[in-house]
Order: sequence, then C-alpha cells, then structure tokens
Amino acid sequence: MSYVQPSDFTRAMIDAGASKVRMSTRDTLIRSFMAGAILGLAAAFAITVTVQTGSALLGAVLFPVGFILLYLLGFDLLTGVFTLVPLALLDKRKGVTVRGMLRNWGLVFLGNFAGALTVAFLIAFITTYGFNIAPDDVGQRLGEIGESRTLGYAEHGAAGMLTLFFRGVLCNWMVSTGVVAAMMSTSVSGKALTMWMPVMLFFYMGFEHSVVNMFLFPTGLMLGGEFSLADYLVWNEIPTVIGNLVGGLCFVGLTLYVTHARTKAQRQLPEGPAGREAEPESEPEADREPATV
Repeated sequence: MSYVQPSDFTRAMIDAGASKVRMSTRDTLIRSFMAGAILGLAAAFAITVTVQTGSALLGAVLFPVGFILLYLLGFDLLTGVFTLVPLALLDKRKGVTVRGMLRNWGLVFLGNFAGALTVAFLIAFITTYGFNIAPDDVGQRLGEIGESRTLGYAEHGAAGMLTLFFRGVLCNWMVSTGVVAAMMSTSVSGKALTMWMPVMLFFYMGFEHSVVNMFLFPTGLMLGGEFSLADYLVWNEIPTVIGNLVGGLCFVGLTLYVTHARTKAQRQLPEGPAGREAEPESEPEADREPATV
C-alpha cells in the first residue's frame, strides 16, 4: 500500500528540484553542509569496519546508513541536485532558470565540501592525537586511498582519466537511483530498503562519488598521503563531478522524466480476433494531475 507509481514519484522529483532552486542561501548551505558531514562520517565508519574486520563487503553493507539518514533528515547532496534540479528547468517550473540551477549547484558544492572537510579534519586529528603521532591503521588506509585514486589514474594517462570519468558516471547512476527509489515508498522502512541496495553497490564497486571524495582525499592529505592538492583536483574531484552530473542526469533523471512525465500517447491496438475494436486508450500519464509532496 505504500508503493508510489512511477508517474507520481517522477512528478515528486520535479517538485523537489523546483523547491531546491527556490530555497534560501542559508538553508541550502546548512542542509548541504550537514549532508557532506554525515556522508564523510559514513565513509569513515565503513573504512574503519573494513580495516578492522578485513571485510570490504561488510563496510559497504553498513555505509548506506549515513546516506539514508541524510536523506530522511532532508539534507542535500551535490549528486542529488544534479539529477533533480534540471528536471524542474525542463518542466518550465515558475522561477526555475539556468542561473538559479547553477546557483543551487554552486551552493550545494560549497556546503558539501565544507561539511566533508570539517569531518576530514576531525578524523585526521583523532587518528593522530592532534597530529602528534603517526596515523593509526585507519588513517594509513585513508592515505593509501588518496594515492591510489589520484596517482593510480594518472599513471594510465587518458585511459586513466576516462576510467575515472566512467566510475563517476556509474556512481551517480546508482546513487541517484537510490534517491529516486526513496520516493517510491511512503514509509520509512520502504525508503530505507530501496535506498540500501544501489548505494551499497556503488561503494563496494569502488565507483567515484564527488562528496565522499571531499572527505577521503583531504583526510589523506592531512595524514601524509603522497599526493598533492592538484593531483586530487585534476585526477579525481573535477572529472568525478562531471561524471556524477552525466550519470545522474542522463541515466536517472532524464530517462524517468521522458518516459513517465512526458509520455507519448499509447499506441492504437489492432482489432481483436472477433472483429471488435480495441478498447479505448487510457488517459496518457502526462495529462494526469501531478502528485504533490
């Protein structure tokens, strides 16, 4: 009974995108700051579990807890607004412009980065007792991730850059599927269950998430990772942001919008075997009254 039909949750996606563009600067920054911080803590938790148990799968299974919490609390991730806000622009919602969309993206990026950076500093501090001792096993692992996912791509040149971009595409394909999946249910348990699988998949498969990386790589730099800020920006963050935009918008937002919010009229069925005319077509989904959130 809690299932929401695709035509209705697609309308909810458009409504959500429009509301994010209209949101005040203060609220956008607060919500995106908290989203970046919670996702950073979730990543730290998952990596701690992985290091202490030796099971990357267990870490991936537990990571979605942070994603689910930030969604239920109404906080905003860059990967989510990449998918939702353009739909409001395409649907010509009142007050939604290209400038407004870019403003929202910029504010969410800044808020996510500030939140993730805050957690990065705190984690780096507690794993080194205020930068007075060498990092513990978790801290060493964080430094290794930063090196392997910057210099590791750079070693392969253009092929490495394309691999990084595609991992960014695949990541937000899954993460945005999780965002949309939460709209399929009106119950908390249903939302959590539908978000869990795609988010777990992206983390375990090692796809590149721009906001998670806002935590991982600054932490690695603070803990002595042998890569530079330029390495992080050029060989991870910037291509990942572009890949996340393409993945979320093209493979989630636009596909759902085109087939559920802007559907074509149903095909005329041929006459039945007894010579009866086909039954009247049902009302096209695009003409139905949209759902509200």
